[in-house]
Amino acid sequence: MTTYDRRSVLRTAFILGGASVASLASACATGTPTSARTPAVPTSSPASTPGSVEGRPRVLLVYFSRPGENYYYGDRTILDVGNTQVVAETIKSLIDVDEFVIEATEPYSRNYDATVERNRREQQDDARPVIANPLPDVTGYDTVLLGSPVWNTRAPTIMWTFVEGVELAGMTIHPFVTHAVSGMGTVAEDYARICPDSTVSRGLAVQGEEAAEATSLVAAWLQEIELDGAGGAAHR
Repeated sequence: MTTYDRRSVLRTAFILGGASVASLASACATGTPTSARTPAVPTSSPASTPGSVEGRPRVLLVYFSRPGENYYYGDRTILDVGNTQVVAETIKSLIDVDEFVIEATEPYSRNYDATVERNRREQQDDARPVIANPLPDVTGYDTVLLGSPVWNTRAPTIMWTFVEGVELAGMTIHPFVTHAVSGMGTVAEDYARICPDSTVSRGLAVQGEEAAEATSLVAAWLQEIELDGAGGAAHR
C-alpha cells in the first residue's frame, strides 16, 4: 500500500501552474539509461554480498540539493550547503547507508530567480535534465531514500531522470524533502505513479529554514519507517 503526506522548497514563486505528468505513468526504468551505471559510493564498509546485512535492509541514500540564494522566512539567504544535503548528512550521521549524489550536467544557477525560471520551463516541458555522474548499480538494495527540494509542489525534474534511469521495481522508496511553505507537495504521489512496482511509503518533509535543527525529526522518521538500525548499527 502506498502512503504519503501532503506537504511542499524554493518559496511561493515555485507554486505556479502545474506541468504535464503524463510521462509519470511509465515504469521506473524506461528507455536508454541517461548514463552508464557504476556502484554507489559506500559511506561505510559494504556488505560482502548484495542484499541485506545480518537481516537488515541494504539502504541507498540518493539526493539532489542546490546551494546558493534561497528562500528564508519570506526573505532570501545564501546557503553554502543546500537544505536537502543538510538533511541527507543528518541521515548519514544516524544510520549506515551507501550514497549517490545527483548532480546536473548543466548546474542549476545559484541565483534564486534564475532557478525558479529554469524549473518552470523544465516542468512545463516535462524535461529530463542530464545527470552528470554515472547512475549507480542499484542491484542488491532493498530500500532507497530519495531526497530533494520541492519546487512548485513537485520534485525537480532531474529526480525523474534518476528514477526512470535505474531499476527500482520491488524496492521500497522513502522520499524526503525540504520545502518552503507547503510540505511534501505531490512528490510521494508522483513517485508512486512513476514506480508502480515499488512500494512508496511515508515521506518526510522538513522546512528548509529548520534543516540544520532537524535531527530529532529525522531520527523519529527513521524509527517510524524501521530504518533506525538499517544497513548496520545505527550511530548513537
